[in-house]
Amino acid sequence: MQETDLSWLASAQKGNSDAFTQLVETFQRPVFNLCYRMLGDAVEAEDAAQETFMRAYRSIKHYDNSRPFPTWLMSIAAHYCIDQIRKRRMAIVPIEDQGFAEPSDDAPGPELSLSRSEEQGVVRGLLEELSPVDRAAVVMYYWYDFSYEEIGDALSLTESAVKSRLHRARRDMAKTMMDQSGQVQSMKRAAHGEQSPAY
Repeated sequence: MQETDLSWLASAQKGNSDAFTQLVETFQRPVFNLCYRMLGDAVEAEDAAQETFMRAYRSIKHYDNSRPFPTWLMSIAAHYCIDQIRKRRMAIVPIEDQGFAEPSDDAPGPELSLSRSEEQGVVRGLLEELSPVDRAAVVMYYWYDFSYEEIGDALSLTESAVKSRLHRARRDMAKTMMDQSGQVQSMKRAAHGEQSPAY
């Protein structure tokens, strides 16, 4: 955190609501992005981000300054989203901030856009198979570059548990991808009237 952020944090802990507002403005984007990737819906993500900051505001006087503030804040968001996913028994984790990305002059052509969309759909499907906690760990590790220690701190897990969950998640995702790839090849052979090779 920058010096100004630390100053706002210290003031917010003393009950300065304006200082907390500054913290919200600083961290609202990463918090929203995490919630959006976890929940897959902009409206739900907005509600989750708002709930995250409300919980942080209520608890900030008891915040342990030895912990990185961004990790503490993200842990509140992650736990809330995990609870929401468990409640609805669904799991949708978009890979990009679709609908929120600013258009660029070097936007890809339709073929590349379709290819990227298909790839995102594949990865989204893979992530849907993971448990909420494993999904949170994967999102934090690959999209936010959290260390094992930071993920463990955020999700109340030991570092070894984080490593184990990430290893299992990668293995399960790879297996699912291979299974899906095999199904696609079989469908292509069937469409061309080919028979699957006998072993």
